[in-house]
Amino acid sequence: MFPSVVRALSRGVVAVGRQSAMKPITAVSARFMSEHKEETDEEFYSRYESFFNRSDIDGWEARKAMNDLAGQDAIAEPKVIVAALKACRRLNDYALAIRFLESVRIKSEIDKSIYPYILQEISPCLQELGIDTPEALGYDKPELALDDVDHIY
Repeated sequence: MFPSVVRALSRGVVAVGRQSAMKPITAVSARFMSEHKEETDEEFYSRYESFFNRSDIDGWEARKAMNDLAGQDAIAEPKVIVAALKACRRLNDYALAIRFLESVRIKSEIDKSIYPYILQEISPCLQELGIDTPEALGYDKPELALDDVDHIY
C-alpha cells in the first residue's frame, strides 16, 4: 500500500510541476464591428412607406411592420399611416386598419395636439377607403362605461 501512495503523490507533484511550467493562456479582447450608419428619420419613414406600398405584401408582414412601428419611440408620419391603411385595403382587412389607428391614437396621447393633426392629414384617405375612426365606432370608450360608478344598478 505504501508504494501506491508514494506513486500517487509523485504523480501529483509532477502534475503540479507541469501546470506551473505551462505558459498562461492570454486572450486578446478586440471587437471587429462593421461600420454602422445611423438611419435618419426620413430614411426610416420612407423605408416603411415603401414596405407598405408593396403590391405583394401579406397580412403577416403588414402586422409585423405595424407592430414594429408601434414599438418605436416615435409616432409614424401621416404618409406612412396612409400607406399602411392602403395596404390594409389591398388585404381587405378592415379590422387591421382600425387596430392600427387605435395604436396611433394611444401612442399620440403624450401630446393632445398630435392625434387631431394626424386625423386631419389622413382624413382624405379615410374617406377614400371608407374607413371610420375608432372614435366614430365607439372604440375610444369601454363598452359598459358609466358616468358615475355609484349608479351601477
